[in-house]
Amino acid sequence: MPRLIGAAQTVQQQAEQITTFNSTGTLTTQPLTSQVQYVIVAGGGAGGGGIGGGGGAGGYRSSVPGESSGGGASAESLAPVSGASPYPVVVGGGGTKGATEDTKGTPGSNSSAVGITSTAGGVGGSAAVKNATGGGTGGDGDPGGSGGGSNRTDSTPSAGAGTSGQGFAGGAAASPFSGGGGGASQTGQTAGSTAQGGDGVASSITGSPATRAGGGGGGHYGGGPFPGGGAGGAGGGGPGNPTDPGNGVDGTANTGGGGGGGSGNLGLGGNGGSGVVIIKEPETTVASSVWDMRVVFRQVKAGTWSS
Repeated sequence: MPRLIGAAQTVQQQAEQITTFNSTGTLTTQPLTSQVQYVIVAGGGAGGGGIGGGGGAGGYRSSVPGESSGGGASAESLAPVSGASPYPVVVGGGGTKGATEDTKGTPGSNSSAVGITSTAGGVGGSAAVKNATGGGTGGDGDPGGSGGGSNRTDSTPSAGAGTSGQGFAGGAAASPFSGGGGGASQTGQTAGSTAQGGDGVASSITGSPATRAGGGGGGHYGGGPFPGGGAGGAGGGGPGNPTDPGNGVDGTANTGGGGGGGSGNLGLGGNGGSGVVIIKEPETTVASSVWDMRVVFRQVKAGTWSS
């Protein structure tokens, strides 16, 4: 016979539930849920055109125990929620490339859920925009969740900064490449012999490991015996085009990957990848007033007991 504290009472148990949002929607929590784990990734920024920098990955925030958030941060605290309650979920879209090599693209859009917001990825800098504006800042990478890479023709290239706890900065340019876009776990590579986008962060919140929020690769100028465009960062970053001229590759949908930079003076950047929101409601056991002590022991040991 189990040993009891007081008279025996019914123990309520609730199974683990994982919900993935690839587009905006509503999370309705289970009745016994009081806190949730999350991975929230914003939309990635577009790559720059005309020898463009790689787009920055969307900001990456996680509360999965033992895993990491972006920017080298540890996992955040679980988010408190009420049971059987609706919560709006916003999944940010990826940034849109400029219509011409002289038009700067757009950043991604923020993603949010359960009171947590991840910041959109920054746009990659564009040499063509810089030249068209007579100097300006069109060639700089923009800040964001992860920052965009800068373009190769700027005499003082300035890559976009990342957001603390979400992602890293983009890479600075050096001929023949523009800089790679920042990723959630790594700065975009400074150009020279390569211009790879920064890598993203891996998570097993769904039960299977997956990497998200990689930066876009930088574009290049192929006027000599140079290698092709920079590779996209692991986690959905689009590569820069290896052909001069050529358009950058889009970031992968629902990873928050940055778009690749366009190569040559006429190449357009790639679009950023859309974000994603993943919510995990842990297995929960609840009883009122009295408990079967063996059930208590097992649940406390597993970290799933809620009294």
